[in-house]
Amino acid sequence: MNIAVIFAGGTGQRMNVASCPKQFLKLNGKPIIIYTLEIFNEHSEIDKIVVSCISGWIPYLERLVKSYGIGKVVDIVPGGETGQDSIFNGLSAAAAHASEDSIVLIHDGVRPLVEKEVISECIAAVREYGNAITCIPSSETFIIRNDDGTLDIPPRKDSYIVRAPQCFILGDILAAHRRAAAEGRHDFIDSCSMMTEYGYDMHLVPGSPSNIKITTPADFYMFKTLQEINDNYQIFGFEI
Repeated sequence: MNIAVIFAGGTGQRMNVASCPKQFLKLNGKPIIIYTLEIFNEHSEIDKIVVSCISGWIPYLERLVKSYGIGKVVDIVPGGETGQDSIFNGLSAAAAHASEDSIVLIHDGVRPLVEKEVISECIAAVREYGNAITCIPSSETFIIRNDDGTLDIPPRKDSYIVRAPQCFILGDILAAHRRAAAEGRHDFIDSCSMMTEYGYDMHLVPGSPSNIKITTPADFYMFKTLQEINDNYQIFGFEI
């Protein structure tokens, strides 16, 4: 079984919108989270979807899911204080709907432009390698500052930017989260960082630069532009 865990527990402080969390901002009348859920709902290889959401917004999301016919959503659970906590809550709920040998795809609710082909490639990679981390080559140079103030500059050809989905065997990622909880660790920035810390080798899957995370107003306007390009392609059969 392939189950998606979509985490949408953030309040979106960098978006500077007081009316609603960023995942519920609308483009053409449709909330961002619905754009994201539709991609996974319409994918033939995704069997079920679990969403972790801000507690107070769960009833609203439940109404949206019903209104837009997102039939693969089997559970909506409260998010946590951090992204790590929200993912753990979603994974724990997923374990009630899927066996621990299932493939789980962890994805941001505010990444609504992930391609279906990338989802398929991630699933295939997990079957072969045990995990799949979506990434894109870095187009700029990274500088790593060490504790002693010295700088390391890795070659750009070896530098990648991690995106989503990040995909694992459900039992593996759950075990890592349980270990982190037992150790009082709440500082992992994402799932691949946690898995690497606990000794797993990660397998990279090429993604697309358009698979952006909507965090700031500039990101929202980029999403608007990219979505218009997608819509024009579907309607007219060509890209701008």
